[in-house]
Amino acid sequence: MAAALATSLSTIDSIIPSAFRLPDPLWVRLQALLPPHPRRPKGGRPPADDRQCMEGIFYVIRTGCQWCALPRCFGTKPTTHGRFQQWAEAGVFHKAWKRGLLFYDEEIGINWTWQSIDGAMSKAPLGGVATGPSPTDRAKKGTKRSLQTEGAGVIIGLTVGPANRNDHKMLLPTLESRPVRPPRGTRQNMCLDKGYDYNEARDVLETNDFFAHIRSRGEEKIEMERNRKRKPRRWVVERAISWMNRFRGLLIRREKKLENYRVLAQFVCAFIAYHAARLWSN
Repeated sequence: MAAALATSLSTIDSIIPSAFRLPDPLWVRLQALLPPHPRRPKGGRPPADDRQCMEGIFYVIRTGCQWCALPRCFGTKPTTHGRFQQWAEAGVFHKAWKRGLLFYDEEIGINWTWQSIDGAMSKAPLGGVATGPSPTDRAKKGTKRSLQTEGAGVIIGLTVGPANRNDHKMLLPTLESRPVRPPRGTRQNMCLDKGYDYNEARDVLETNDFFAHIRSRGEEKIEMERNRKRKPRRWVVERAISWMNRFRGLLIRREKKLENYRVLAQFVCAFIAYHAARLWSN
């Protein structure tokens, strides 16, 4: 069994580019969150290797391939997808996101003072829960990710809804999705675009102790020309959306179950938090 596993992992190393591989430091932290395998008193085949299955899940998110098209070096589709379902129900990926943010806070420090929220639409050709007609793609099925970022652009909040849902309607669920919260007494400024220019959004922000900075498109550029000492703040959420769109499993939603898609997005948020902490601390 050990020899077969070593052969399989070496095969992954030889045929899968590093850009589609799970980084070793992240795997070490994920491994500590995995639930133990259930005991089998009557014996049976040993369970598939956790690292191999996690690599397969990461490959699906990174490339956007369907589960049935997963390369055989990651194991069989039923095994990898079944392990994904098991870990999703155990909250492994949400815990990884939270641990990633705490690690980032230790290494860099979460900038709670300036935050941003914006929505990003993705295609959903297979439909499913929380999908709707996309207003930018001829009313084809689509879904929307609402992201909240801290001052440097690391994702601290995420929710998913239909593509035709207004951004300001997803504001409260996005705020409630944060796995970590700021220290008490922190002044929080929220930078938003014209899509949140509603009294409902302002009430939500005021209730959650945020100072709203809502501007229409182009207004920030005009303000910068008037006062070049003032720093733009909202662009970091656009960059975070671009980071997430590099994972084609999120750019094109093929998961019909809302929870599966949300969990994959949380996995990406964890990856971004760990990567930013390691990259920006050097």
